[in-house]
Amino acid sequence: MPSNSKKYSVPNAMQYQYQEICSIIDEFCSEKLNEDYSSLSKELAAKLARKRPSPLNSGRLYTWACGIVYVIGSVNFLFDKSQSPHIKAAELCAWFGVTTSTGSNKANQIKKMMHINQFSNEWILPDLVDKHPMAWMISVDGFIVDARLLPTYLQEEAFRKGLIPYIPDNSAVESND
Repeated sequence: MPSNSKKYSVPNAMQYQYQEICSIIDEFCSEKLNEDYSSLSKELAAKLARKRPSPLNSGRLYTWACGIVYVIGSVNFLFDKSQSPHIKAAELCAWFGVTTSTGSNKANQIKKMMHINQFSNEWILPDLVDKHPMAWMISVDGFIVDARLLPTYLQEEAFRKGLIPYIPDNSAVESND
């Protein structure tokens, strides 16, 4: 299923705000980023729309759209020139018609509200999951280990608990059953 056809559950009372924010996000991402950024940003917008009371009810929709994309971008190193795609924070905010401080403040508000940080695996772009070391670090008996190096049965348990994004192909790792 293409990511652009993914539907997120949003309360009827929040449909207008959600749809408007998503159309702004889609326009920006198609012009400056890619479909993966658009999809993750719309997923975050849906989560914000489902919060009770929804914060999307107050403030400019362009400011919310900017903050949402800014959050997804910051988790995925969008502002790092060595990444592709990349963009300056000031350029991102300017596109949405907000100042850099407003965009940054809204992003920080969203991060705090949704408990999002650099280690939030849920918001990592699919292309970056394999390269993101923190997506694979888990604690086993008090030791931090890379889950990709664990036996399959432990990986399956970590996946079941939502600690890792998927079970990697480990033909080289032997199971210690």
